[in-house]
Amino acid sequence: MTTISVAVPRKGRPLEAVLERLATHADATGLADDIISTLRYEKAITKGEQTADRDSYERLAAYSEGDGADYTLLRDERAGFPRRVVFDAATIPLGDHDLRLVGREEPFRALRKHEFALGFDSADLVLEEVVSLDEDPLTDIADVNDRIDPRDTDVRLITGLGDTVYHTLLATPSVADGPLDRSLVDGYEGPLCISPRYERLVEAVLGTAALDGVEFCYPSGGAEEEAAIAEAGLGVYVTVTGSTAREHGLLLGERLFPSETVLLENRREADGPERAVEAIFDPVETELSAPSQ
Repeated sequence: MTTISVAVPRKGRPLEAVLERLATHADATGLADDIISTLRYEKAITKGEQTADRDSYERLAAYSEGDGADYTLLRDERAGFPRRVVFDAATIPLGDHDLRLVGREEPFRALRKHEFALGFDSADLVLEEVVSLDEDPLTDIADVNDRIDPRDTDVRLITGLGDTVYHTLLATPSVADGPLDRSLVDGYEGPLCISPRYERLVEAVLGTAALDGVEFCYPSGGAEEEAAIAEAGLGVYVTVTGSTAREHGLLLGERLFPSETVLLENRREADGPERAVEAIFDPVETELSAPSQ
């Protein structure tokens, strides 16, 4: 039986999206569900929503005695937060192959360095790192591969997993005196509040032509993103329900671009067995499928 290694995030929504998809396969259901439950419990402890009766080392030892999954301790970068138990590795049988999930802090970068043929990560990271900037906006995830310079990386998007939230245009009523869409940004001059790590992403999805006269600003002093956008008047932020934005008096505008977990392939490393894994997550050929080379 062939073992295929796939890079996945150590925690967060993209990892859960992968595990939830795997849980639909009978051979993987139990292990995938156990990993999801463990990681959600550990996240709740980190956020102070659960109180653990054992320290992190004791919990890590207990998890390692279970069947199939390994975990590791990750130091939380935020001051005052504990070390967090995160995913390390697991082997899941899937038909004729064993799928080895390997935790990485940044799976996309691991693929770029040719450490893996396949991996899962947020589409956001691809936009932040390798898509070319253009006057025209990038509006669809299916167009991402066309914006990747083949001289820069061999990694391409294969398919999305459908765990979609959106980078959304938000504004105060005084700024949004008309349609709250890209046309407003085209004629706007002033501050545009975004998360610092999303600067290149926002440039890609709005298009550089729309940003003439726009000055990026960022939340400071631990302020919530929605509060900072309300102060600036206009911003871009990932929204789920939009309830927090409305609480700050913001209007929800155009959904600019999907934030979604994607299956990535390094075309120079993938061969026959990897194609079988791709079929599990993308059983129908899609617009994102990278051509064989």
